[in-house]
Amino acid sequence: MGGCTTGFLLSAQLCCCDGAAGWDTPAPWEPHPPARGGGDASPLCECSHLRKTSPSGVYVIQPARSPPRVVWCDMDTEGKGWTVVQRNSHDTEIAWKQSWTTYKYGFGNVQGDHWLGTEYLHLLTQQGTYKVRFVVRDKANVTHYAEYDIFRVESESSGYPLRLGRYSGEGDDYLTGYYPKKGGIHDNMKFSTVDKDQDQYSGNCASSYGGWWYDRCQNVVLNAKKYILWPGFCDKGDCTSSLILVKPTDVC
Repeated sequence: MGGCTTGFLLSAQLCCCDGAAGWDTPAPWEPHPPARGGGDASPLCECSHLRKTSPSGVYVIQPARSPPRVVWCDMDTEGKGWTVVQRNSHDTEIAWKQSWTTYKYGFGNVQGDHWLGTEYLHLLTQQGTYKVRFVVRDKANVTHYAEYDIFRVESESSGYPLRLGRYSGEGDDYLTGYYPKKGGIHDNMKFSTVDKDQDQYSGNCASSYGGWWYDRCQNVVLNAKKYILWPGFCDKGDCTSSLILVKPTDVC
């Protein structure tokens, strides 16, 4: 295997810009990602390649085999270098009951509530082994988290199924655990939207809540308006916000 030009890292057999040679400040917000990440620097593969001293903010990343994408890089959460792939607030203005194509390419504003895009999740998590942290805030303004040491979204041709690893965090595991009296399981389920029902329920779970990896509907609901559910923390769907963060398990 060949090496990369100085200042670049090898990722999924492709080279991308190393944070040590690229940006260390956020890019100005733009509604469409530019072809380059500011100056002569190429976009980073993902947020973990930023310098640890970089602030949280809007950056442009370019996963291997992907076009550039504007994202929010979280440099404040434990471990730093997280890419935000979902953000929702209870009283959001976003309509989460979107089409397959809309979910595929993403919607919302990365500075606020948004879905990064199912296709970008697939491309991002093909670069290596990724982990994920799900964060919810309850009505008492207390944050809770669930983390999985593997997070992967497979290809569109296979239905964008979700793959999760071992759980750690607070409370019970409601994503890889099976709960027959609730929504079954979320892990290994295909992604469903209002116009593409791939769940195991007789109806369409996404038409009630929003796009997600459903079995027989919900154990957890994060992509919905005025209803953010995580059992044990927000049993009535009254969480005030949710956040999904991803990063590589090992950074070069």
